[in-house]
Amino acid sequence: MSENPYPDIPVRGASPVPNADDDQGFSALDRGIVWLGRKLSLIFALIVVISVYEIARRYLFDSPTLWVHETVTFLGASLFVFGGLYALATDKHVRVVLIYDAVSARTQRWLRIVHHLLGLAFCGMIVYASWFMAKDAVVAPWGAMRLETSGSAWNPPFPAYLKVIIFIAMIVLTLQFVLHLIRDLRASGETPDV
Repeated sequence: MSENPYPDIPVRGASPVPNADDDQGFSALDRGIVWLGRKLSLIFALIVVISVYEIARRYLFDSPTLWVHETVTFLGASLFVFGGLYALATDKHVRVVLIYDAVSARTQRWLRIVHHLLGLAFCGMIVYASWFMAKDAVVAPWGAMRLETSGSAWNPPFPAYLKVIIFIAMIVLTLQFVLHLIRDLRASGETPDV
């Protein structure tokens, strides 16, 4: 038997979905997202440390900060955006397992294909909308480059950064859905009539 020419695509009969216990993803993109996600998860510990610092400053020294709340909000929001990429890469996204687990492997593959097609439609709409959000957040109406700021006393450009992060994440999510769709279309060696 010849060697599998597509090492990222499982051989016929093998499950194309990663084992629920190993968060590794099936493609190089998924593995990169998982690797980065493990590193970025440490930022949650930083958020806790910064929050404890603010609590101590506010309640022990009666000297609250201007920067903690907005920094923690920005970091947390950025991580939650990235969490969508991680969930799809590790196949830990929301799924109605009552139905999914009760059907055959072939039907599961078709359900995944429908999921990927719906995901691509969703991503298309979000990429379109987030492009305008990101563009408006970094370019002023008169065409000059300027970053949208929060409008607070500290006034950091976190809204602009977050909108750009959302736009980039949606492009990556679209690519993930395309790769997962290709994987599932190839999984059984047959191309469905779509």
